[in-house]
Amino acid sequence: MKISKKIIVFSIMTASFVSNAQTTETKSTPNEMVDALHGTFGKHPHARAVHAKGIITEGYFEAAKEAKKITKAVQFQNKKTPITVRFSDFTGIPTIPDTVGVSNPRGLAIKFHLPNGTSSDIVTHSFNGFPTANTDEFIKLLGAIAQSGANAPKPTALEKFFETHPIAKTFLTTQKPPSTSFGTLSYFGVNSYKFTNAKDESKFIRYQFIPEDGEKFLSKEQLSKSGPDYLYEEIKAHLVAKPIKFKLYAQIAVSGDAIADPSIVWPDSRERVLLGTITITKIGNNDLEADKQLRFIPNNLTDGIGTADPMLEDRSKAYPVSQKERQ
Repeated sequence: MKISKKIIVFSIMTASFVSNAQTTETKSTPNEMVDALHGTFGKHPHARAVHAKGIITEGYFEAAKEAKKITKAVQFQNKKTPITVRFSDFTGIPTIPDTVGVSNPRGLAIKFHLPNGTSSDIVTHSFNGFPTANTDEFIKLLGAIAQSGANAPKPTALEKFFETHPIAKTFLTTQKPPSTSFGTLSYFGVNSYKFTNAKDESKFIRYQFIPEDGEKFLSKEQLSKSGPDYLYEEIKAHLVAKPIKFKLYAQIAVSGDAIADPSIVWPDSRERVLLGTITITKIGNNDLEADKQLRFIPNNLTDGIGTADPMLEDRSKAYPVSQKERQ
């Protein structure tokens, strides 16, 4: 049996990628993940454990010609696909003001409604990177935040955590300033996926949503005049006047890049392949029952896309726990 040179080369590259992965199994359970979020942000009736404050919109996705070269996933095959997009603030507090720093990073979650009646999801936020390398460390970070209130003794649990986790400190202290709109922010899928095309060739990727209008932020004066729900008011008015558009890219890993550590950002020099254009046209159904039924699961995938980061599986197990609690 002959083995092609191309297969041998790809096998070597894959081994190099995997060598960067976290190989230890997650010790925390999905319930512990959700409980840790509640311990930090409180438990609120019918609210998500994180990114609780949000707004549901609708539109469509048009695939770019380049997309089918790297994946056979149906939504990337030169077709127009209906989508549901939920924008959100950070934390599990459903009344958090849009103007405060801890409402960042913002979230963008998208559901592709596929021709066969199934769906596929992407979950992203507006900071390129994650504060910790794995789920267990993230739960420790949440615990440190919960223990570090205004009256906590110094050094606080969070300050101690920062001493050994400088990336977490960067994440929590260098968020972007408040944007003019949910549609003037870039969003990043910090976890890695494996794309496979019709020729059975595979690449590791991370998603990037780049706004067509560019990133735009409020000045301090503009922020001081903005209300606690200004992002939600803006997007409702915006979509009456015109659509919001994003370019969706796949950032391609090279040998040596960390595939299973979302806290390590891939360099901007990495190749990006245009997957297509997202056009958001209107506000969707935002009543309580519709919101309670809507969920975005990171491993809700279709043929041609696979998970490549253990945290994706951890998150995918925790989200249904949160959804069940808010029914």
